[in-house]
Amino acid sequence: MTDDLNALLSHPAASAARPLTGLTVLVVEDSRFASEAMRLLCLRSGARIRRADCLRSAHRHLATYRPGVVIVDMGLPDGSGADLIREIKAMQAPVPVVLGTSGESGLEAEALAAGADGFMPKPLESLAQFQQTILAALPDERRPQGLYALSDAVIAPDPIALQDDLHHMAEVLSDASSPAQFGYVAQFLAGVARSAHDPALETAAEAVGRDGGPSPEAVSHLSSLMQDRIAAGARF
Repeated sequence: MTDDLNALLSHPAASAARPLTGLTVLVVEDSRFASEAMRLLCLRSGARIRRADCLRSAHRHLATYRPGVVIVDMGLPDGSGADLIREIKAMQAPVPVVLGTSGESGLEAEALAAGADGFMPKPLESLAQFQQTILAALPDERRPQGLYALSDAVIAPDPIALQDDLHHMAEVLSDASSPAQFGYVAQFLAGVARSAHDPALETAAEAVGRDGGPSPEAVSHLSSLMQDRIAAGARF
């Protein structure tokens, strides 16, 4: 029995309301908040989701199965998302769709240059935009036929996932000493802050990622803002 026939027997057909039914999406994303947004978007679209939080985990997933779509965050704790996109595109049995994602719009060109089939800017909130980006990138033979009732719904990730990200970054920031470490904290937190619509936290995170390394005042200010948000979240 062929893999295509197995897929048809195992999964219901895509519908207008759930146009991604039957697809498995591998999300390579280190932020719990962004991953929760992806989970809700996949759930509402009919797709199944698997998650890898780093390059090493992504390699383990890809060694055992081939998802229909891979969505790669451009900044990962153990390397470059662009490098992973290039690796996936060079596989003998490539994934049908590879998309880049980031809160930094300037990284779209880097993702596309690495071979990505499209790009999802953060924050990831719009169900219609999520579905349209994947449907547009799917090869014709894998794209469901017919019209789609693309929803204008906006999803809201669980605030607990945001708290997890803040706790994790508070620990990473307290141990950071090199420009690369501060750069990772800045990239991660700026993206989370955009998704959470927190401009003050975004500005403070970007200050820590400036060339030449952050000032002690910038690090202290960012740490204080994170602790304020952690304390506020703990009260609810």
